[in-house]
Amino acid sequence: MYDRIKGFRDTYPEAMQARRWLFDSIESTARGYGFREIDTPALERTEMYVDKSGEEIVEELYSFEDQGDRSVALTPELTPTVARMVAERGQELTKPIKWFSTRKFWRYEQVQQGRFREFYQTNVDIFGSAEPDADAEVLAVAAEMLTGLGLAPEDFEFRVSHRDVLGGLLEAFDAEDGTEIDTEDAIRAVDKRAKLDRVEYIDELVAAGLSESQAGTFDDLLDTPEEDLDDLVAFAENERIADAVENLQAVLDAAADFGVREYCTLSLSTARGLDYYTGTVFECFDATGEVSRAVFGGGRYDDLIGDLGGPDTPAVGFAPGDATLSLLCKRAGVWPEESLTTDYYVLTAGDTRSQAAELARELRDRGHVVESDVADRGFGAQLDYADSIEAETVVIVGEQDLANDEYTIKDMASGDQTTVPVDAFPGDLERPTYEDFA
Repeated sequence: MYDRIKGFRDTYPEAMQARRWLFDSIESTARGYGFREIDTPALERTEMYVDKSGEEIVEELYSFEDQGDRSVALTPELTPTVARMVAERGQELTKPIKWFSTRKFWRYEQVQQGRFREFYQTNVDIFGSAEPDADAEVLAVAAEMLTGLGLAPEDFEFRVSHRDVLGGLLEAFDAEDGTEIDTEDAIRAVDKRAKLDRVEYIDELVAAGLSESQAGTFDDLLDTPEEDLDDLVAFAENERIADAVENLQAVLDAAADFGVREYCTLSLSTARGLDYYTGTVFECFDATGEVSRAVFGGGRYDDLIGDLGGPDTPAVGFAPGDATLSLLCKRAGVWPEESLTTDYYVLTAGDTRSQAAELARELRDRGHVVESDVADRGFGAQLDYADSIEAETVVIVGEQDLANDEYTIKDMASGDQTTVPVDAFPGDLERPTYEDFA
């Protein structure tokens, strides 16, 4: 007996059915907005991630040398891969490019609630538009995915910000006394703000180059309400934050026109930890707080394709994963029951295999889930099996039934049964059940 590797999941049929429901629903929403499905490799060159995030990223990857002496890694996320794809064919692809993909990813990280080392995500991206409408459409698709799962407006919120708000504020402190501030380190500290106590958080800002008083002032500014965003522009007095505030307000205005403004909350401390974000960023949270971490997130990454050698191409996207999204659905009571469902079980009694197989094919041709015996079971064992797979209707094809030119139809929920002429089942009915003949 071998143990399952930590951070990897076995998914049995009952749970897989619920996961399939989840991804079928959110993929249907993406298709409705004109996003086209793609497929991508499970392996990429390790250097692609190192070039963007530094050598330390290797500790979080499943990386190794392949038989061609290449350093490769199981993909930890999709964004660099789709950016590479656009970089390779960017000139010939019609803009905007709207892609989605659902697949597995791998990260060697601490296993905790909603976080595994192997996991599924659906990535949704728009390439080739820098307009606020593209950001707003991403927010609209994300919101409709959640409401399509049965979630209500009070179940979730999108915390929206702009990376250059943080950068612009930090530049203002640089100008104040000439100190060198490591903007990326400061933004990483902000990204952990909710997870650290205030002393630790301020210490990290100080380590990034802010004085203690500057760190306190900077943190206070992050609580600026939406109606006072102009105060940030006045404080910083630089073009970077002025442009960021203008763009952020334009995205929120567009979100209102797209019908999803009610889901969006200004949150200037929402930074997103990944270095490639350049503009609007957002994270989805459980509005009740019971799911304690972000459900998913996304944002704008306008420089990544150019950095990978392709033409400068603006891009924005997001990526919901099954682990955290299922936590939100379960908390809200919309997660489906994890059980098997079967429309019909065709039961054979005696030498009736050919007739039973023909009936099963006819029912499957009408789009139903149909099982029949493949283990040479007796009558009682077949009924027990039909019960175990949650069969709604059992059709008994017995020698005596066929001698009378009929089938026996049994409703498994009630136990009631009746006989019907062979010509009448399924007949003209798309989904005949016991009730149609009782």
